Amino acid sequence: MTLKHTARRRATHGTAVPTPGTPAVRAAEREVSAGPRVVPAEVARLLALADAELAQAAGAGDPADRFVHGHLAALRAAAAVVALRGRPGPRSGARTVWEMLSRVEPDLATWSVYFASGARLRAAVDAGHGEEVEAARADELVACAEDFRDEVAILVDPDAGFSRPLRLTSAAS
Repeated sequence: MTLKHTARRRATHGTAVPTPGTPAVRAAEREVSAGPRVVPAEVARLLALADAELAQAAGAGDPADRFVHGHLAALRAAAAVVALRGRPGPRSGARTVWEMLSRVEPDLATWSVYFASGARLRAAVDAGHGEEVEAARADELVACAEDFRDEVAILVDPDAGFSRPLRLTSAAS
């Protein structure tokens, strides 16, 4: 799509055109199916774990607990994408889930960087000798984990949440 075409479309429709290649545009480009998509069992399990961690984060009063649960929710959602797309080969050099996510789904690389930056703090809090986690930082991370989980759900089933809810009915792997 050329800039001229984009400008004409904006003038005609009065809205910005989504950037090609983003998950939302790729989802719109896919054919909408009538029935729910079959979700691989491991992907469904990991998304269910992410949802459970988000529920724990929502109920946690301590900012450190909210931070840990939010980070673990994002980790589970990232693992679901890796399970869906397949692990990168050993020559890729990817060792962490965040590195693997960047390789198997480059559109989520920004999320990888964001959540990888919190991994050290989460590990320190888990070990019981982490620094104090500020409430604002914990709240931000949980909100980001919720948004990230929603993006992952769209990757798993582009129609989920729009034409129908995501149903995590797993298929035997």
